[in-house]
Amino acid sequence: MDTVIVQLPEQVGDGPHGHPGRPRLLRLGPGDTADFGRGAPGAPVAVPLSDPGVSRLAGQLTAAEDYWRLSNFSRVVTYVVENLEGAGEHVKVAPGRLGAPVPFEFSRVLLPAAEGEASFKVFAPEHAYLDGEPYDGVGEPTTLPFALDPTSKYFLVLLALCEPRLRHASSGAVPGVGDVLERLRPLETCRRLTRSAVNYHIDYLASVKLRLRTDGPADPEGLGGGKRDELVAFALRFDLIREEHLALLTPPGGR
Repeated sequence: MDTVIVQLPEQVGDGPHGHPGRPRLLRLGPGDTADFGRGAPGAPVAVPLSDPGVSRLAGQLTAAEDYWRLSNFSRVVTYVVENLEGAGEHVKVAPGRLGAPVPFEFSRVLLPAAEGEASFKVFAPEHAYLDGEPYDGVGEPTTLPFALDPTSKYFLVLLALCEPRLRHASSGAVPGVGDVLERLRPLETCRRLTRSAVNYHIDYLASVKLRLRTDGPADPEGLGGGKRDELVAFALRFDLIREEHLALLTPPGGR
């Protein structure tokens, strides 16, 4: 089971003809670790950051059950972990701090660098959420097979995809990426949502949260809408998206 996924920084020459390709991912299971920094000859690191202002061995991240920990090996600089779903929410990891827990599902790690900032993204898709009655303390608690956060943008994207069929069960229409974008932008939290971000969330839902596919990231629209169709069918079949969730969207007349 992958509990943490690291999106490696783009390197010069990535992709065909030197153009950026699809993100390179590093998957970690519970207890796995990955060092980050510039690396050294004969001593590469799992997450390379090429900026000359970054230490050769700058730090380490460790995957846990549904979160991860960050160690800062620098003696002088503070690292910042941003919550990519929050409005400026972040945690600071002080110099020399080891094993600082990071509770965010979508994170960006920022390091001060010679050319501004060096960064990489970390995803922790196995967050667990309470569903139904609270655990009564008898035996092992039940683990949700699909941990979805209703406050996240990926959940809103899935909700917008399912909305036509929730409102009209006979509807066979599945919104396109542009339709989703238009539907969500009236929401305060989605005003800066972009087409590429919607595509990213669709791929994240299919490959990580609902595990519909085992291959790498793909263009949802490049599959003729097949991925969106699969997401909607799966989410509605198992009641992952329900009518009560429509309250998270603006009324249809308020578009």
